[in-house]
Amino acid sequence: MGNVGSGAYRILRDNADIITHREGVKYTVTGALVRDKSKSRGDIPNELLTTDPNDILNDPEVDIVAEFLGGVEPARTYILQALNNGKTVVTANKVVLANCWPELEECARANGVGIYCEASVAGGIPIIRTLYTAMQANRITKVMGIINGTTNYILSAMSQQGKSYSEVLSEAQSIGLAEPDPTLDVEGLDAAYKLSLLSSIAFHGKVPMKYVYHEGITKVSKQDIAVGKEMGLTLKLLAIGKKENDRIEARVHPTFIPNSHPLAAINGATNAVYLDCDALGELVLSGQGAGSLPTGSAVVSDIVYASKQSTPTYNTFKNDDNVSENCFNFNWESEYFISIMAPDRPGVMAAVAGVFAANNISIASMVQKRSGEPGVPVIFLTHICHELDMKRAIEQIGSLEGLSVSSCIRVEALSK
Repeated sequence: MGNVGSGAYRILRDNADIITHREGVKYTVTGALVRDKSKSRGDIPNELLTTDPNDILNDPEVDIVAEFLGGVEPARTYILQALNNGKTVVTANKVVLANCWPELEECARANGVGIYCEASVAGGIPIIRTLYTAMQANRITKVMGIINGTTNYILSAMSQQGKSYSEVLSEAQSIGLAEPDPTLDVEGLDAAYKLSLLSSIAFHGKVPMKYVYHEGITKVSKQDIAVGKEMGLTLKLLAIGKKENDRIEARVHPTFIPNSHPLAAINGATNAVYLDCDALGELVLSGQGAGSLPTGSAVVSDIVYASKQSTPTYNTFKNDDNVSENCFNFNWESEYFISIMAPDRPGVMAAVAGVFAANNISIASMVQKRSGEPGVPVIFLTHICHELDMKRAIEQIGSLEGLSVSSCIRVEALSK
């Protein structure tokens, strides 16, 4: 009965008449697990609360268990116990799913019950249900998402206010939008967990976490954002999944997108998911990606959906982490924004251009900035090239005397 649990409870209570009218079902909340029963929870009846998970997991009268603990354990153990006791599980826990989904779904199948996870990705946005029940006639070739509100808030504020990453992070922590330890968010791991689930469903094939590349925003500078703006680009932490010729790429990293891209206008803590499909074309779903009531709304949606199924529904793809890495593309194509600190002497730019050329990288444009520091910041925007070529070029440029690469940010063009 934490943040999400309280939201789900209040929706079930306050909107009970609406749910019954629309869906013909009624619910009774019989218990809620807490760490401390003495903690004040406003208008939530104390008699519902228990500190013993067995009071819920072993109660034969309980049909559905909703889990919002976060992390792998004890969530995994509790979910398995509920499933083995014949209870359908609704979870908002992307971490336990990204790490244990095959095991949990196999257990659900063995016991003839369901496991549903709408709230695990993008909070209240109904993206998972959309993929499962509204996109059956489409081959989805691309999914791109702003699916971490903390990083989107930080990057939006850096862009709008011209502040540094550390300044905005401190402000986000002070108002509760960033955790005291923000690592999970700012290093891109939270979004990677979600992308593992989202791309698995979108591409109808398991995308294990070990094949999801992730990179955070901690090295993004306000100069990067400012120069990008001059070039007509907006910086976002994007979760990107693509499928081409039966190979999948799944990656999370800071990404410049054109200002005309549908995701460029998504600011603050808002989430959004962009899909590119063969029949429907482009689709964007946007809304609150976190919070008590938005996430609680997705939880209740799963509870209603689960109770309306005559038989549980499961993934129709093989949910197995033993997938060959040959099914994945780690040498994806992108444009690149490269910032180099270079000494102000003849021949330096020719040497950098030579490294790019030797690695099959074509320069689209170059900007040189004034600096109070030793050396001159030079920003290159490249044409589309391969990731491994770019990594090799960066390593070679860094070995040149007096040069250092301060930023390498991928650019996702509309055409890609």
